[in-house]
Amino acid sequence: MRVVIIGGVAAGMKTAAKVRREDPDAQITVLEKGSLISYGACGMPYYVGGLVADINNFMKTPSGHMRNPEFFKEKKIDVHTKMLVTAIDRTEKMVTGRNLATNEEFTLPYDKLVIGTGATPVRPPLDGVDLKGIHQFWHPDDAVAVRSGIDNGQIKNAVVIGAGLVGMELAEAFVTRGVKTTVVEMQDRVFPAFLDPEVAAAVGKYAAKKGIELLLGEKVERFNGDEMVREVVTNKRVVPAEAVVLAIGVRPNVELAKAAGLTIGPTGAIAVNEYLQTSDPDIYAGGDCAENTNIISGKKVFAPMGSTANKHGRVIGENIAGKRVKFGGVLNTVGVRVLDLHVGKTGLTEREAGELGFDYITVVVTNPDKPHYMPGSQRITVKLIVEAATRKVLGAQLFGQGEVVKRIDVLAAALTMGATIDDLFDMDLVYAPPYSSPIDNVAVAANAAMNKLDELARRQGS
Repeated sequence: MRVVIIGGVAAGMKTAAKVRREDPDAQITVLEKGSLISYGACGMPYYVGGLVADINNFMKTPSGHMRNPEFFKEKKIDVHTKMLVTAIDRTEKMVTGRNLATNEEFTLPYDKLVIGTGATPVRPPLDGVDLKGIHQFWHPDDAVAVRSGIDNGQIKNAVVIGAGLVGMELAEAFVTRGVKTTVVEMQDRVFPAFLDPEVAAAVGKYAAKKGIELLLGEKVERFNGDEMVREVVTNKRVVPAEAVVLAIGVRPNVELAKAAGLTIGPTGAIAVNEYLQTSDPDIYAGGDCAENTNIISGKKVFAPMGSTANKHGRVIGENIAGKRVKFGGVLNTVGVRVLDLHVGKTGLTEREAGELGFDYITVVVTNPDKPHYMPGSQRITVKLIVEAATRKVLGAQLFGQGEVVKRIDVLAAALTMGATIDDLFDMDLVYAPPYSSPIDNVAVAANAAMNKLDELARRQGS
């Protein structure tokens, strides 16, 4: 069986590895247009911040081996970099393209094809956007350039455009390195895609207190400078900057699939079924270029996450090898650290629950993450969104300086299984003073929701 994979980062390389495990005889070819494969882009803010010493760590296995074509050749996987696929012929089952290093054309037949073309960061058409010093953090070169500029004392002021995950992670990195940091966000709060206003307000207040200047509800109009960026001009002010990060989202790379006549879904990403097959059953798509289904709403969503891309690769690999494995969908679960504050979300936000027509209640509780008498005890806040009639948990948001991600993972597992608030209370969660209180924060929030629904507390809903 000839398996051709377009794209050699998360979904593509995970697919290749899984196909090889399942089928020792498959002929596997990976075509990657860039020069790097299988690298951990999500870790780059922590290289800028100094937590990761060597940029090459993002291209290594946990055992220290470089994930390069030679490494995969030993696994009988042929990886070719600098190979741009330009067309898919579904009738002849061929891909054509160009070697970017030699400019030579190539054709390659396939029995099964995988599209893992990822996504591209949004680059707004603003004056000065091509000045040096403006970065998108989609490649390790950006991280190296910014860290070098900080190390050399050339970057004193940084502006991050977009207060989402990447933007706020980089804001943390800049502040940690002593760089004056400004975040410009068009919407009225940080993390607007996944936090409700009152939670976002608390997170934003903390970030501002720690030295991140937040310009919320402002729009960037242009960039000033000669060859290098020197200023960011918004609709309200001019901000000095020797480094600018564009972190305003990504768009799925679907041009190749669209030209081949494959169905593009309502989100703008490639439509796939529960087996991650496209509208052509011999062609699969995974990672940031493919749609997902939200487990709670059943709606199609664009959810570009490295964790999801790796899961896609495993499922695609098994299905290419002859199994019938379904991908269950996503909850849009996220976790992020802003200096010493931990923030997490899973399932629906309150806004999404309202838009989908759910009759819901919300509760917000704040308690220590472990007994108050224990050293290191910190307060965390839990917000639950609960469907009134079924008592099912629809979503959750947490923040605080204590242990948040553990609770988000508990809630993500609960939402995946369709749990109710009663199930949350019934869960036999760990109790030990170094880790948690006798009734965990998740159960305390569930109890508050029970009280509200049982009208022992004043009910507030949509």
